[in-house]
Amino acid sequence: MQKTTQAGFSLVEIAIVLVIVGLMIGGLLTPLSVQMEQRRVADTRRMLDEAKEALVGYAVRHGHLPCPAISAANGEEDRNGYRCTDERRDGFLPWATLGLPKLDAWNHLYRYSVTPAFADSGQRFKIVTPRDITVYTRDAGGALAYAAPAQDVPAVIVSHGANGAGAYSELGVAAAGGPGGFRGNEDERNNAQSDVNFVSRQPSDNRAQQGGEFDDIVVWVSPNILFNRMVAAQVLP
Repeated sequence: MQKTTQAGFSLVEIAIVLVIVGLMIGGLLTPLSVQMEQRRVADTRRMLDEAKEALVGYAVRHGHLPCPAISAANGEEDRNGYRCTDERRDGFLPWATLGLPKLDAWNHLYRYSVTPAFADSGQRFKIVTPRDITVYTRDAGGALAYAAPAQDVPAVIVSHGANGAGAYSELGVAAAGGPGGFRGNEDERNNAQSDVNFVSRQPSDNRAQQGGEFDDIVVWVSPNILFNRMVAAQVLP
């Protein structure tokens, strides 16, 4: 009686197969992670556009812009009488007052800064009321340039992006990329520390680029759009 033998895979062959499968899975996961990050960016940009509209709508209804939020836990605007409490002009976006989501797609609070005269509910701002916020960008040579006319922005909103440099968590705790973690990200450091000067530019992971690595998303209220909407609503003459 002749014995039959069954051919099987050797350990080497199994190892090779596992390596190939691992490479295939890795090749699939990388594009997936990129797609997820792109979705987070798109969702945050959409939310920031909604926030701009909410600020303009608030001004049309009330005749002024809201103050920053009371705290990371309380999203109502921090107002004391006609002015912002302690004349505080920057902090977190007052999401509860505006009826907006609290966090960006990376679970960070939105930063918000407002020209004080535009948050004054006792003296309605006018077309001639001075603004004091400036938004910069970087030109082709890497030098700072105006993204909007100098000192002409009523309010600005910032998401500190995926790296979280300058951001705060839902509990008001500085994110890992916060102070001390900028690693030469000059423009991101500026967005975290200044309340009147901000930088909005294309994202970059090149640390050697002027301004350093950058993934902040910065939007601002255009005075022209704000005034046009208020005139159309007969809030301004």
